[in-house]
Amino acid sequence: MEGTKPVNKKLAAALSGGAVLVIAVSGCSSSDDGGNDKLNSWAKQVCDAVKPQAQKIEEANAAIQKQTSDNSTPEAVQKTDAQAFQDMSDAYKAIGTAVDNAGPPDVEDGKTKQTNAVKELNTISASYADLKTQVAKLDTKDQAKFAEGLKGIATQLGKLSQSGSDALKKLEEGDVGKAMAQQESCKSASGTPSAAKG
Repeated sequence: MEGTKPVNKKLAAALSGGAVLVIAVSGCSSSDDGGNDKLNSWAKQVCDAVKPQAQKIEEANAAIQKQTSDNSTPEAVQKTDAQAFQDMSDAYKAIGTAVDNAGPPDVEDGKTKQTNAVKELNTISASYADLKTQVAKLDTKDQAKFAEGLKGIATQLGKLSQSGSDALKKLEEGDVGKAMAQQESCKSASGTPSAAKG
């Protein structure tokens, strides 16, 4: 099993970068929300919807991490990775739907920010679905080919986590980010203690 282990580790490292995309919203909380009830209500709706999906992404990530630390067979790695990519695809799609359903946040250019974020979340979802298809097609009988295939997927994953967060960062700029940081569900979704300094 030595052949796939380093590649598995690379895959896990690439993944852990991708999983934090959506959950980056809540590292800092601010006591100044500007008293914007509409925006706070929007943030609560989005954060409440994001929380279970962020959990799903973390669990999928953990499943892949676990496979990399076990002496797993290519078949087991393939099965776990395919399921994890499916779960991530579903989670990003659900977050995109949540942002879409919440409507534009009550800030300048809110509609543009919302549209761009939804588009990006759906693109990320489609990318994970594509990775699932790719990993499912890998030849588990041939160790070298399987390792090579995983390496290609890890490279794509790295790119995905790099390019994935621009529109989300824009959505979370300024008052939107402050309002989201106030929400309990966003605080706990990030995996960072809510007392984190920000």
